[in-house]
Amino acid sequence: MKVLAVGGGSGGHVTPVVAVIRELKRLQPDVEVHFWCDRKFAPQARGIIRHFDSRIPVTTIHAGKLRRYNKLPLWRQLTRPSIVIPNIIDLFLVVVGFVESIFRLLFLKPDVVFTKGGFVCLPVGMAARLLRIPLVIHDSDAHPGLTNRLLASGAAAIATGAPLRHYPYPKEKSHYVGIPISSDFRPYTRDARIAMKRQLGFDETKPLLVVTGGGLGAKRLNDTVVATLTELLEITSVLLISGTAQYDELTLQFPEETNRFQLKAFVSEGMVRVLGAADIVVARAGATTIMELAALAKPTILIPNAYLTGGHQLKNAEAFAEDGAVLVLNEDKLEEDPLALARAIRDLLVDNKRMQSMQRSFFSYARPQAAEDVAKLVLSSAKKP
Repeated sequence: MKVLAVGGGSGGHVTPVVAVIRELKRLQPDVEVHFWCDRKFAPQARGIIRHFDSRIPVTTIHAGKLRRYNKLPLWRQLTRPSIVIPNIIDLFLVVVGFVESIFRLLFLKPDVVFTKGGFVCLPVGMAARLLRIPLVIHDSDAHPGLTNRLLASGAAAIATGAPLRHYPYPKEKSHYVGIPISSDFRPYTRDARIAMKRQLGFDETKPLLVVTGGGLGAKRLNDTVVATLTELLEITSVLLISGTAQYDELTLQFPEETNRFQLKAFVSEGMVRVLGAADIVVARAGATTIMELAALAKPTILIPNAYLTGGHQLKNAEAFAEDGAVLVLNEDKLEEDPLALARAIRDLLVDNKRMQSMQRSFFSYARPQAAEDVAKLVLSSAKKP
């Protein structure tokens, strides 16, 4: 059997693919897997796939996205050249990617296409539908994205990261499975976390704060950490995963690593060790990241990007904050008062009872069977010989 997996735009659309591929190979050892992604995220995607299995071919496809901003009125979006012109260019790239996908699919002849998310899935998914190749999609966010809404009607099966009530998809082919993550994401003992800190080169006697804004990074989040680093280092060690976009700029400010502060552009291998070592994690509110942290039972502060389409990160964060599983900070307020982050971290570190309550509540959301369930959907949807 030949399976084509597609995803891109962020690590949250690629790392779950690895978890599913691992289960596919366990359930059907002779399965042949190929992976396609967008060109912009290709370097990070290749790193993630390579560290799992360097034999899996990684191919790039032209793709484009429709820029829509949750907090910007529609009329302003339609009159801003900085939005309209890139949208026109990217629409052309979608058409190019669609034609490109048709020819590549005719050559590859997969038995099933699995799309995990990201705008690259649209041209590939549309081409698969045209060629009558079974399509399985997975939607992580509680707010369904435009790509998945467009592909859903022609999909053989739909897997969701949140309960089905959040989605407009046909119930007869939709399955709530959770978000596929590696089985390595699990709670670690205090001794294991100390060993992880030591392996990463940090002072094991100090609390460790890990800040991550995703594969391409989050400038406002990075800037908040930089502006308050002195205050943060008074209470924690800090590992800032800046993303690739701002890394070069930040290395000029922090040229040397110490046992109290480290700067990384991206972590393609061993992210579970990085997050597992942390005493507190500060992150965006991407669905995959949230599930990884939930499986680790990690005390977490979420700073959602309020400008993303549909406000899906806001909705993701709110769903967990209601239960007290995470602490949510407003990015706009942080820009006005960057020290609010340091105060929130300090308050958590001195309140062990609250930290433990957050861990228990967060861990209750973990769904460790998600990768296996998605793999079974992919195998059962494939064309039969």
